[in-house]
Amino acid sequence: MGRWDGLGDVPPGWGRSVVAIGVFDGVHRGHQAIVATAARRARDLGLPVVVVTFDPHPEAVLRGATPPVLTPLDRRVELLEEHGADQVCVLPFTRELSALSAEEFVQGVLVDRLRAAAVVVGEDFRFGHRAAGDVAALTELGHKYDFTADGVRLVADGDTITSTRVRALLAEGAVAPAANLLGRPHRVEGEVVHGAARGRELLGFPTANMNLTPHAAVPGDGVYAGWLSHLAPVAGQESRWPAAISVGTNPTFDGAERTVEAYALDRDDLELYGAHMAVEFTEHIRGQERFDSIDDLIVAMRRDVDRCREVLST
Repeated sequence: MGRWDGLGDVPPGWGRSVVAIGVFDGVHRGHQAIVATAARRARDLGLPVVVVTFDPHPEAVLRGATPPVLTPLDRRVELLEEHGADQVCVLPFTRELSALSAEEFVQGVLVDRLRAAAVVVGEDFRFGHRAAGDVAALTELGHKYDFTADGVRLVADGDTITSTRVRALLAEGAVAPAANLLGRPHRVEGEVVHGAARGRELLGFPTANMNLTPHAAVPGDGVYAGWLSHLAPVAGQESRWPAAISVGTNPTFDGAERTVEAYALDRDDLELYGAHMAVEFTEHIRGQERFDSIDDLIVAMRRDVDRCREVLST
């Protein structure tokens, strides 16, 4: 199956389905539990799983501020499919959609278009105008419109998981605890662009300078061990490398712009300009520092690379 961009993409005559609904930014382990529950219901009923997600983020429309994005939309769809969605419906979040009452939303989206036989949401899911609908309201409307409703606890290993918590960990540079909540290393994506070329020409560590997707959730300033991956590799060619990653403003050079740069360990032969790449963050190595001289910076970078090599080899 695949992806529908809006309800207009739902094919005529679409049969009944099990529907999971949420923003799913991050597709963290709590979100994965929602999709897994929907997949179990679907197997019992012999129906497909449709996961409904929203774009843009509701807060961008309702509050005028987009929270740091944990997963770009295409990546979010990919992850939802990996975790059990047969179909992902990307529902445009608009003022008009937010103005629908809880029952109007249920009838217009879940009943008339997706023909839900069962609906699965997080236990804190709210919907309808002024977020008036909750799991209890969804259950009551299910009795009226012939579907069941389940609210899933967003818990793993006894720990409540939220996208807000993941963002807070990333902002602190705590990428390993964030990865535990996500169920995978956090990653950012973007095109490799030309930077100041200091890494190649002055420091001896050529880096891929990333022009990230909008509003990306970038970890706090510092140095990280991780991976650099080509998202559209040429068949048969190497496409993933262990990396030392720098996040910050390059204070030794009085930088002002915050950047993300990745050095593929022990590689100075890669030509990546213009490529769409992903950077995954595995472990925090140290915070951002300002050094008194370029020589001091180079010594520190060599230590960083040695530490990254050690971390990634295990």
